[in-house]
Amino acid sequence: MDVRVKAEIGRVMKIGELAQRTGVSVRALRYYDEQGLLRPQRTPGGYREFDPRDVVLVARIQTLISAGLNTDLIAEVLHCFSDGGAGETPSPTCAEMVAELSAARDRMLGRIEQLEESCRLLAAIIDAAPQPA
Repeated sequence: MDVRVKAEIGRVMKIGELAQRTGVSVRALRYYDEQGLLRPQRTPGGYREFDPRDVVLVARIQTLISAGLNTDLIAEVLHCFSDGGAGETPSPTCAEMVAELSAARDRMLGRIEQLEESCRLLAAIIDAAPQPA
């Protein structure tokens, strides 16, 4: 966890500040809340209040989405980490997810291979092009 996040524990922020700090849209943060990926506190007026640890959690959610995981699986994966999903060490209690996570990892590795092949192809085209004078 980032030192700045540790220093801010106990301080709350509204959804706009979380969006600004994470680079994620307010709409996406609301969606994550609806999907149960974020669990903000609510003020009596209904406003969401986020903990500084949610900055780490949103980054983790974004990483998992980029990896191709759906929100249902992400919700399960987040339960494998302490601190509401923002903790650094995964729990050994998530062994039942190994097959599904292994399949997701294999899909990612396949995409990486495809991207590397695309890069090699583009590099070959660039290298074959005449150099400007």
